[in-house]
Amino acid sequence: MKSNPTSPERSRPAPLNESAEMLEQHIQHLLVAVEHELRMSPGGIDELNLIKRLQRAPWNLIGDLEFHDPGKLYPVHFLLFHVLYRLRDTVAEAGESLTISPMRIGIDYQNTVSGNGVPDAVDNLRTFYLDISQYELPEASIAQMMDRFWAGHQNSGPTGPEALAAANILGFEAVPDSFSTTKRAFRRAVMQAHPDRGGETEAIQALNEAFAVLKAHFSQMMEQT
Repeated sequence: MKSNPTSPERSRPAPLNESAEMLEQHIQHLLVAVEHELRMSPGGIDELNLIKRLQRAPWNLIGDLEFHDPGKLYPVHFLLFHVLYRLRDTVAEAGESLTISPMRIGIDYQNTVSGNGVPDAVDNLRTFYLDISQYELPEASIAQMMDRFWAGHQNSGPTGPEALAAANILGFEAVPDSFSTTKRAFRRAVMQAHPDRGGETEAIQALNEAFAVLKAHFSQMMEQT
């Protein structure tokens, strides 16, 4: 019988064979690298491109990654968002805000001096990602979570900027008027980005993510009518 990794009789196995101390050192390195890259991208950056930057020199903090494999993508995604939520708390002390979404991650100046806090959905995400024990999850839980994540799932659905960023990836200047228009553009873009035509797997993944966000956007619109 497989033992429960969270059992009090034994310590939790170190993710990726790293000790807790080594993992925290890696997180600290990621905090520096992520903040640097975000400040070098004042307009924001999507998650996939941020991962690619962290894979390259001078950082080399993420190894080769199969973006189509949720089981291998999840640990990288989780650790990155763990870092982002920690960074958000840090930049807030300097009067800045950090937008965290699959389509746009960016540091912005916070115009308001004070507020009533963030929406409950965002708080729930913060609680999840700051719980380092969630770094390891059963395969079924990973698949379900990643499906929800790539669809831009939140209680309120994708935000306007997320939908617009997704539309831009599919070649639109604005969010399309209909889902059928979105679907046709998605199919054309996937055909053009297919590896048999010289495209890259990462490009298709980005298109899939953008399509999922717009699909969630139109589903939300239908629920409101």
